[in-house]
Amino acid sequence: MSVLEYIEEKVKRKKMHMTLIDPAEQEPVESAKMAYEAYLAGTDAIMIGGSTNLTRELMDETILAIKEKINLPVIIFPSGADVISQYADAIYFMSLLNSRDVNFVIRQQVMGAPIIKKIGLEPIPMGYLIIEPGMTAGRVGQAELIKRDDIKTAIGYALAAQYLGMKLVYLEAGSGAPEPVPQEMISAVKKETDIPLIVGGGIRTPQQARAIVKAGADIIVTGTLVEEVSNIRDSLKKIIEAISL
Repeated sequence: MSVLEYIEEKVKRKKMHMTLIDPAEQEPVESAKMAYEAYLAGTDAIMIGGSTNLTRELMDETILAIKEKINLPVIIFPSGADVISQYADAIYFMSLLNSRDVNFVIRQQVMGAPIIKKIGLEPIPMGYLIIEPGMTAGRVGQAELIKRDDIKTAIGYALAAQYLGMKLVYLEAGSGAPEPVPQEMISAVKKETDIPLIVGGGIRTPQQARAIVKAGADIIVTGTLVEEVSNIRDSLKKIIEAISL
């Protein structure tokens, strides 16, 4: 079963949780410990990536360390073609659709495609949309941020992603955002599209996670949380239980 098939089958039966780990924030052995705690909490997949200070060597070392500890899909959440690792199970082949810089819309993908083909890595086409405040992801990606009350634009981008053949759409408030993507926007995008909807950024509590899946998210992503809490397993377990109610 491909990773995309795994995701598509899972979301038919339940809401999914993915843990985002930024290899630039700690040593590979520590990233592996974080992934193991997330695995014990019940997360469905590990996403690996970050906006700054990443190298392919660091990605390789981190992914290998994680795969020694757990048996879950490890998916690259790429900042560019230069961080593609042969050791991952899949990569989000994603376009930052609301970037002002064509580099993030298509040029990095053009550079990365031959690498992905050569190493046999599974690409998962995804439309990536950054919502206010955007945080570092918005700044680095030069995003023309979608305003929190601009539901019409969010729908337009999400539908464009679907009609372009992308298999997932991701609404991102930015790692460390003070608030998640608005529930009204999530509901509207979910109503108008037919592909799985991922929501990330600013999700810190079980209550927020529950509200986001009730609004329509199929998959939620937490990242900053695992860097900040002292007990990753307990914190994530509460969030994962909340989205399963």
